Amino acid sequence: MKWIMRIGLVLVVAIAGGWIFRAEIALFGINQMMAAQAEIGPTQEINWSTGTDAEGRSPEDRPPNIVLILADDLGWNDLSMNGPNPTTQTPNIDALAAEGLTFSQGYAANGTCAPSRAALMSGRYGTRFGFEFTPTPAGMMPIVGLVGNTMDRPLLPPTLSNTEEGSLSFDEMGMPPTEITLAELLTDQGYHTVHIGKWHLGQVNGMAAHDQGFAESLLMASGLYGRRDDAEVVQARQDFDPIDRFLWAALNFAASFNGGPLFEPPKYLTDYYTDQAVKVIEANKDRPFFLYLAHWAPHTPLQASKEDYAALSHIELHRERVYAAMIRSLDRGVGRVMQALKANDLDENTLVMFTSDNGGAGYIGLPDVNDPYRGWKITLFEGGIRVPFLARWPARLPAGETFDAPVHHFDMYATAAAAAGADLPTDRVMDGVDLTAYVTGIDTTQAPHEYLFFRSGAAQAVRDERWKLMVSAPEGQPRKEWLFDLTAEGEWRDLLAEQPDVAVRLRQALDGHNAEQQPSRWPWVSTMAYNVDRDLSQEDEPDDEFAYWSN
Repeated sequence: MKWIMRIGLVLVVAIAGGWIFRAEIALFGINQMMAAQAEIGPTQEINWSTGTDAEGRSPEDRPPNIVLILADDLGWNDLSMNGPNPTTQTPNIDALAAEGLTFSQGYAANGTCAPSRAALMSGRYGTRFGFEFTPTPAGMMPIVGLVGNTMDRPLLPPTLSNTEEGSLSFDEMGMPPTEITLAELLTDQGYHTVHIGKWHLGQVNGMAAHDQGFAESLLMASGLYGRRDDAEVVQARQDFDPIDRFLWAALNFAASFNGGPLFEPPKYLTDYYTDQAVKVIEANKDRPFFLYLAHWAPHTPLQASKEDYAALSHIELHRERVYAAMIRSLDRGVGRVMQALKANDLDENTLVMFTSDNGGAGYIGLPDVNDPYRGWKITLFEGGIRVPFLARWPARLPAGETFDAPVHHFDMYATAAAAAGADLPTDRVMDGVDLTAYVTGIDTTQAPHEYLFFRSGAAQAVRDERWKLMVSAPEGQPRKEWLFDLTAEGEWRDLLAEQPDVAVRLRQALDGHNAEQQPSRWPWVSTMAYNVDRDLSQEDEPDDEFAYWSN
């Protein structure tokens, strides 16, 4: 990875020196060098392990199978269950909710992907072990920040600390192996554990999925959904989005299995992951298993199968149609997973959980993606962290009900552990709680959490059952705060001046939480201001509101 670090150092120095016009040349250079480095072999068949329950129990007598399905950048309004939406229809995800529990105030751990995944896999705030920022390749954040700064938005200069020799490379940024992953916890309970898709929690020094408790890991080794020249794949490029331009330059179409060589998937990526998930279920029908199906969809770059694109001819805007087609594939995949469980008589005693790593992105140019919430991915406004949060387990959980108290990604860890009969680790602070007791009425004395906290450098937030304090505090810049009543006008009316006592209480809670956290294992590279209310395809206006974000 040293060659990537050297590229990053050159680009940061060049851009910091004012050579922004060289950015497109830099992106082209990254594409050429990464293409030369990546040796991607032909499609490889995965022979999933099979086995039987060590104790010879029938499916109904075994501990429940556990399936965790994670979408990437799924907007609140992308699910048709959340309101009338002519763009995306998700009948299979809607059915999962109708047959199980909907947590109406489900929260991602962060406004970007990797810290949320760290919370899901560890059962803790990622900041407890220095996982505060999303790992990115060296040079990406300065390029994205400065190339994308076309509206003359406030921008802090990048630091070079993340590109110097001896600092952490992209593959070294991750969740330390000292964390006890959900996969490790369930392995100790006799589960066979399988990961499919995105990981983003490190690849070396014991941090890869197959080193963190997963017996088998089919890894998304890069980020294209299909080859750029595949006639069966339709794509949409956003010239207004610097992240999109970086991804198209840097990514390939590749997977790997248990740390082996890269190979090209045989078909459109989301459908490929679904195919493999169905095979995993069939291979493990006779023993308890944990399947972590971490889809890439509908994250950019926007690529859809030609078949799904053709089915949505009523959508006129090309990028919106491609995006909706990607969600169509994701939803179909959820349906196929549920059908595989039923076909193998595993349906009643399987805990299925579905969520997204954060809210929809403003840089895809679809202004209603998180409606009715304010903000986007890469903010701590509700649009960035309020996510679908569903659970279905017919043998134990009520069907068709809604739970309204705030819950968090790390609660999925604790709930799955309790379902499997596993005790949570006692040698560290565990932040997640088993939600089963709350939703079945066993514990009605309190909400699952008094406070929930969120942090990514300059961006911080805390909420209780009613109030939310938002902080935008970049280094060397004025601190800005908002106070919102989430039970009333949501985040559309700032009550900071009207409720000073509430603000003081929440501020003290946030300070106390921060005092318990560890410094990040790697530094932020740039701090940028994001328009809270306008997506990236829209022009900024003088009275628009901005919030800083560090990564």
